[in-house]
Amino acid sequence: MSPSWGAHFADVGVEVSFLIPECGVLSRELNSLLAEAGPYYSVKNLPLHEFITHEFITTFVKRGSCYALTYNTRIDEDNTVALLPTGKLILSLDKDTYEETGLQGRPSQYSGRKVMKFIVSIDLMDLSCNPGSKKYERVSWSFREKKPLKFDFLLAWHHTGAEEAAMTSYFCDYGIREHQPRVAVSTLSDLQCPVLQSRELGGQPAAACGAPELLDWLGAVFSGAELNNEPHNFISAYCCPQPSTVVARACVCTVTGFILPEKVLLLLEQLCRYFDEPKLAPWVTLSAQGFADSPVSWTEREHGFRRGGEHLYNFVIFSDQDYWLQMAVGANDDCPP
Repeated sequence: MSPSWGAHFADVGVEVSFLIPECGVLSRELNSLLAEAGPYYSVKNLPLHEFITHEFITTFVKRGSCYALTYNTRIDEDNTVALLPTGKLILSLDKDTYEETGLQGRPSQYSGRKVMKFIVSIDLMDLSCNPGSKKYERVSWSFREKKPLKFDFLLAWHHTGAEEAAMTSYFCDYGIREHQPRVAVSTLSDLQCPVLQSRELGGQPAAACGAPELLDWLGAVFSGAELNNEPHNFISAYCCPQPSTVVARACVCTVTGFILPEKVLLLLEQLCRYFDEPKLAPWVTLSAQGFADSPVSWTEREHGFRRGGEHLYNFVIFSDQDYWLQMAVGANDDCPP
């Protein structure tokens, strides 16, 4: 199976989780991929003009997939920025900042009657091809003189054949720090799991649960909620959907950090290979939650927070190599592609 990964920024995950029923210990291959889930970097007070220099575009944007996202910012209240692997620099700016930059953009589609947020999209590949153009000069003037903007960023770079330390050395003047994603692995005993049938996406009464019921159940499992619906449990009254079956043990793994889609794809491919040999598990799942305060979600679609800023996807891979793909967003988002 080779699913399409066209949705760039929703694929950059703050949290990626997978669950394998009837499994007590992760394979050597999965453990190896988890150990290589990083690195990513954080930089404080990084000026935006650093992203439009010829050296940065040539070194990082053209020679791999470069990702950047502001952190400690709130999409519905603050200015936020994202750099996509396509070379698009997306700015979500409040009205005052937008007017001060002097750049051309469009009103946010989630502004309401009174426009308070604007979206500016800058194609770094186009700028690099025309370094002396009026457009480049205007962006450079805006970032360096008219309205110099600085943000705290998370950065990551997926590349082949280049020096690993290039990003740390390039931003050394800004106190760049390297991070590794946090990995948590646990084994659950006697876990009640919903019964699924790959051909029954909507479920069948008394025969199989549907995809929406599975997604609710996964959320409860990944958050560590108790699923027994005991009368004394005042935290959660949720229980496993029916029909269900009890598995002796199940491996649950959660990776938290600035996780690139290229890393997630490797995990997904390895989970598909899990069924190369006969297994007791009828299916496995992999879920990824995007950053709630990212200015974009799927591809370059604008992302809004509304109540929770949700944008996520979930794969269910069955033992016969059929799969489900569930994609979900909040009310302030366009539907995924």
